[in-house]
Amino acid sequence: MTSVPTALKTALVAAMKRRDRAATSAYRTALAAISNAEAVPLPDGNRAEALEAITVGVGQSETQRRILTEPQMVAIVRGEIAERRTTADSVAGARPDVAEQLRHEASLLAEIIDGRG
Repeated sequence: MTSVPTALKTALVAAMKRRDRAATSAYRTALAAISNAEAVPLPDGNRAEALEAITVGVGQSETQRRILTEPQMVAIVRGEIAERRTTADSVAGARPDVAEQLRHEASLLAEIIDGRG
């Protein structure tokens, strides 16, 4: 089974070659959502420091990112799908073109999640 990020990256490259802006946007947004979920929040006391206190050097300020499981990544992408569908339903009356675009993006993401096997 292909991992979620690998499937999204493969689909992104294909969408970029086709110059499919909607698919490119949907895949990039899903990859960004996964990347954001992997980020570790800063501790509360580490918001602003004096210039002299800032760590210097390659890798000195790097921190280990969270390791997400496949089910967690699938849940993140399903959340993106649900968000697009909910937004499409709410704007359908006023902006049917936007609603159709969002539904199309949701279906593209659903194809990736359902067809990774």
